[in-house]
Amino acid sequence: MRIAVLGAGAWGSALAVSFSSAHEVCLWARRREACEELSRRRASPYLPEIGFPGSLRIEADLVAAVSASDLAIVATSTAGLRETSSAVAAIRAQPDLLWACKGFETGTGLLPHQILAQTMPRSTRIGALSGPSFALEVARGQPTALTIASLDEGFAASTAAALNGPRLRIYSSADQVGVELGGALKNVIAIAAGISDGLEMGRNARAALVTRGLAEIARLGVAMGGQPETFMGLTGLGDLVLTATGDLSRNREVGLRLAQGRTLEAILAELGHVAEGVNSARATQALAARHGVEMPITEAVCAVLFEGLSPRVAAQQLLARDPRTE
Repeated sequence: MRIAVLGAGAWGSALAVSFSSAHEVCLWARRREACEELSRRRASPYLPEIGFPGSLRIEADLVAAVSASDLAIVATSTAGLRETSSAVAAIRAQPDLLWACKGFETGTGLLPHQILAQTMPRSTRIGALSGPSFALEVARGQPTALTIASLDEGFAASTAAALNGPRLRIYSSADQVGVELGGALKNVIAIAAGISDGLEMGRNARAALVTRGLAEIARLGVAMGGQPETFMGLTGLGDLVLTATGDLSRNREVGLRLAQGRTLEAILAELGHVAEGVNSARATQALAARHGVEMPITEAVCAVLFEGLSPRVAAQQLLARDPRTE
């Protein structure tokens, strides 16, 4: 298969490296100078230890990258999805398209599939690529499992089969909304888990928080049309466990530093990478209110992020909630 990976950050570079072992892959970056640097170094500045395979082509021309491909994978942040997909839609040749970003669009609160409904022709076959995956481990070839979700079940199944390999296992799903929500909401819970770990509340507390966080995710997900079983799978439980406990998690790192007394502005400046959970927290809070879903952990995270509540006080308030059936 001919694949164009659009976006040369850590995730896009990792996917391009991984798929290059079995497919004809080109990696596109928005800025020409970035493409020149990638071509010269044959490695991503975000993953400097991972050399690009000789077969991986770097492309600065979006039209050339997309026109020569059977499948385009948009691996920008969610903030860049609208611009990139709109540019793809303007190209006469229309390959199938996956998006590999998670979260909500700032300002509109839209999920990726809602953005693409506004930018892409209805005739284009589209789907989400999601699941528990740190870019560095994918680039290293360490075993990882992901899911392709699309309303077109045949497209999801055939594309998953084409991309599936011994190191990168790909499953298919028809629950596009559930898969997207699992990938977005787990980042909010990961911030809470980071706060818990930063306050040294212990592994018991982390396990309880992750479990109750998953219950929150599933409540909102089902209310918005997702399937309950999706939230027990790779893009629900799997992605949540990885992001809430892994040392490579940016969202967990936000929580750790909040627990140390750092301000959100300072933390985001220090990280230098997108932490989708910050934006997703606001959007999730608004969706919970709209659908009448109780999400106390999300409310606590929002209070810490945006209202100046002390992380320790937020934790105490959660622990002081009245007992109820699970």
